[in-house]
Amino acid sequence: MRTLDAPFLGRVAVRRGVLTTHELRKNFVPVYRGVYVRRGTQLSLRLRIEAALIWSRDPATVAGLAASALHGSKWVDEDIPVELNRHGQRAVSGIVVRAERLLGDEVCHVRGLRVTTPARTAFDLGRWLDFDRAVEAVDALMNASGVKSADVERLVHAHRGVRGLGQLREVLSLVDGGAESPPETRTRLLLIRSGLPVPETQIKIVDTYGHAHIRLDLGWRRWKVAVEYDGEHHWATPRQRSRDIDRLAELEAMGWRVVRVSAELLAQRPHIVVARVRQAIEAASNLQV
Repeated sequence: MRTLDAPFLGRVAVRRGVLTTHELRKNFVPVYRGVYVRRGTQLSLRLRIEAALIWSRDPATVAGLAASALHGSKWVDEDIPVELNRHGQRAVSGIVVRAERLLGDEVCHVRGLRVTTPARTAFDLGRWLDFDRAVEAVDALMNASGVKSADVERLVHAHRGVRGLGQLREVLSLVDGGAESPPETRTRLLLIRSGLPVPETQIKIVDTYGHAHIRLDLGWRRWKVAVEYDGEHHWATPRQRSRDIDRLAELEAMGWRVVRVSAELLAQRPHIVVARVRQAIEAASNLQV
């Protein structure tokens, strides 16, 4: 029996005399049906994943967004349902059960937990999520794990006929592991869908010694046009704000045009973002885009 400081099956603990039914109800709370943790325990995503696997009892594989979080993806909400790939069991509140075929090389272990590999996780995310969310999630997974579109495409050939392959192919045509946040992904999709050339992500600007000292979110080297998403960290401290001002001045001195994007612009006035980027490219290239 595992320590009672970790998720455990309540009925098993009572049957083995580890605690009484009264103690179970008084001092512990259920995470999922039959699976308990000590009262007051913070229900992190990692803990809920462990609890879901205990609930499953028979071998199950963590999949979807929960798997991507275990592989290091950022921007995964702590309160998402835990997705498990296994056969012969119904879902309960907070757990989504998928019954899909997994090949032997599509499963790995992360810190002792059975998880779909990064490639298989991307394969699932690209089919299961709504389109834009799928691009964001696969971007984040690629950034965290280094998995490539080619790795995922190999699974397409191994699982012909499964649901969602059409969407997955479209997702793979748009993903870019350089994106470091969902807003960066959304900015890139906005520009592409507006007919602008596909931008490069995480552009490194090197100094005279060849050392990268500035990195741009996305843009076009040939025209020296950059698009920068201003997240909250840009305004965190006066020192950070000063660094951003110095950085912008240095880029402009090198001939770069920088279009800055905020959350409000991206959500409420995307046409302004597109117009400013188009204007910057046209001014730099003498071309109409």
